[in-house]
Amino acid sequence: MTVARKKLVDPSVTRWYHCISKCVRSLFLLGESKIDGGMDRKAWLEERIRFLCEIFAVSIASYSVLDNHLHTVVRIDAEEAADAWTDKEVARRWFRLLPPRDKKRKLIEVTDEYLEEACRDSEWVEQKRQRLGSMSWFMKYLKEPFSRLANKEEKCHGTFFESRFKSIAILDDEALLAVCVYVDLNPLAAGLAQTPEDSPYTSVRERVEHVKKLGKLRELLACKQGSIAARKLSGLWECDQWLIPIEDRRSIDSEREGMIEGLTLGNYLMLVEQTGRKEREGKSSISPELADLFDRLGTNESQWQNRMDRLTGGKLVGNFIASSRARLRQ
Repeated sequence: MTVARKKLVDPSVTRWYHCISKCVRSLFLLGESKIDGGMDRKAWLEERIRFLCEIFAVSIASYSVLDNHLHTVVRIDAEEAADAWTDKEVARRWFRLLPPRDKKRKLIEVTDEYLEEACRDSEWVEQKRQRLGSMSWFMKYLKEPFSRLANKEEKCHGTFFESRFKSIAILDDEALLAVCVYVDLNPLAAGLAQTPEDSPYTSVRERVEHVKKLGKLRELLACKQGSIAARKLSGLWECDQWLIPIEDRRSIDSEREGMIEGLTLGNYLMLVEQTGRKEREGKSSISPELADLFDRLGTNESQWQNRMDRLTGGKLVGNFIASSRARLRQ
């Protein structure tokens, strides 16, 4: 029996959720043909995720787009962002999402006067504020426009994605890290890539490409080869990245909220690389240099590998994921 979304999503319990959207009947529809004037379907979804993050009070920690399903790891920032927006900012964001049109379907210019007029309706503003802070509305405006464009391309009607998306509440830092690594390694598990940084349409590739644009490729390679100094510097490379920074540096030098305090981008890339070896080579050996990270998370290499095996094997089911039974009971 399905469970109402309002009973599964509670930011007072956790702001982190792993969302999975599958194509109808698990058909490989995302790898077929083009969309919206010849754009690759997976690329369209990747760009749409980025666009929606600029509008909603919902942020992305990890994502991967495969042939028949889509993974996103989201953080709900409603209290930290949407509730702090002015009425005018709410209206401006909503009209960027859905540009207003007149009776002849011509676009209306969104001026300051137009925004002020819209803000006179306080009920309308509060409704849009709630929607802009909602994970469900984020997913709606990710999937529905894509479905319409795909049906138009194929000259057909009907459902493209399964009617609902599955959302799994992530209850602690170790579970969050494990889910993000699992999502980034999905293309390797599906045989679509040989290395994490070559995995198309994934957050790990997006992070690597961002570092390349900064001219820090040599330092990035040093991170993967175990350079402690390079890994410490890697946190600075994420300041203007649209994805949630891996390292939460608010206690050091940043106002942006990251994923986990003390977990650098270099640490994360090393962990993804070494965990991914199991998919490529059938074996895995986590570097001793990551032992301190595991200690801080209250786990070890054996427990980490067991958790990853269960994730990749589809053995973790339910609506919640945590690193301990005590957290689940709580």
